[in-house]
Amino acid sequence: MQRVIQRTTSARKQAFKRSIKAQERQELLDRVQTKRARKDFGAALSSQFKEARKNRWEDWEKGPLAPMRDAGLDRTTYGGLEGSILHPPRLPKHEQRRHVLFAAGDRVCVIRGQDQGKINVITQVNRDSETVLIKDVNMRDVIIPEWAKDRMANSNIDTQPQSFPVSFDDIRHIIKLEDTETGEMQQVMVKHAYAAGPYHERSPESKNPRYTRYVSGLDIEIPWPVEEEPTIADGDMDTSRMEVEASTFVASLAEPPMPSTVIDELRNKYSKFRTRHDPEYLREKMTEDYQKQYRETVSLSTPKTEFIKLRAAKALEKRNARLDADGNAQLSKETKSFIDQYLHKDMRGPLLKQQKIKFAAHQKRAKGKSGKAKKAKAEEAS
Repeated sequence: MQRVIQRTTSARKQAFKRSIKAQERQELLDRVQTKRARKDFGAALSSQFKEARKNRWEDWEKGPLAPMRDAGLDRTTYGGLEGSILHPPRLPKHEQRRHVLFAAGDRVCVIRGQDQGKINVITQVNRDSETVLIKDVNMRDVIIPEWAKDRMANSNIDTQPQSFPVSFDDIRHIIKLEDTETGEMQQVMVKHAYAAGPYHERSPESKNPRYTRYVSGLDIEIPWPVEEEPTIADGDMDTSRMEVEASTFVASLAEPPMPSTVIDELRNKYSKFRTRHDPEYLREKMTEDYQKQYRETVSLSTPKTEFIKLRAAKALEKRNARLDADGNAQLSKETKSFIDQYLHKDMRGPLLKQQKIKFAAHQKRAKGKSGKAKKAKAEEAS
């Protein structure tokens, strides 16, 4: 059973590591795609700005001789912008705001750009790029591509006015507040706002967030726009609401809510990630573990192994008999008598013999030195 648990744990760890690597690869791919999209968007804007500066400088230099750019093939599309600029690139996830304080239907005021000071209603919110589309604000002529003209009722139109995106940082809320002096309701612009509780339950069709937004400093709630509930008409093939809400299943403790074999259809019975097993499988694995433990404790018995075990047991018993109460070994009688004889033995004979040997060697060395001295004097006299 331990092997099964270890296999499941190892499989889960490996799957977790693979998921982490896949997530890192996906994040890297998203960063690369985001970087490429922002680069393409900036290149499109830069090319249009360069072309506009070039044309303006040429018109200034040539004066009356400047070319007519609103003629020829570009006569109907002169001054129009490409549709790719309508969709700003998506911001990376770590750079996006945690709470979006704008929703479709809010009245906002533009504080930067060409349309500074204009007030109107938001028609669309793009959370990924943190931009909004405001009704009749930041309008530009967009060139309609050829493939889109075939789907339009009037295919002779080459350009169409469109609202271009406006960043969250360039707009502010416009709400109604009561004047403390006059008591009248006035339109005021909210400089800063924040999100907090309470969190409301929304219908699945609602696009408003669950949190509540407030005016910073005053803590006055900014209400979300009122959304119209969609009218859903029942068709001939639709099931009535009464039949849907009717309770047709009654739970009982006597019978399971579903057959026991259904679980094997919902998940792989032999999956390596499985942690809950059938009782029969558990009993089989536990029996295998018990058999393995028994085999480890019991070895093959032969007459020779029995004799070796018996001899080892007798030797151990004999060694334990020679130990005292403190667990120290005791000396036998033979050992004690040998030590006593050695201690009481006369050690003077060997010592005198060693001294005589040393004295004879000393005399021999002295005679050798005197013979060499006499020989040296005789040589000098001759």
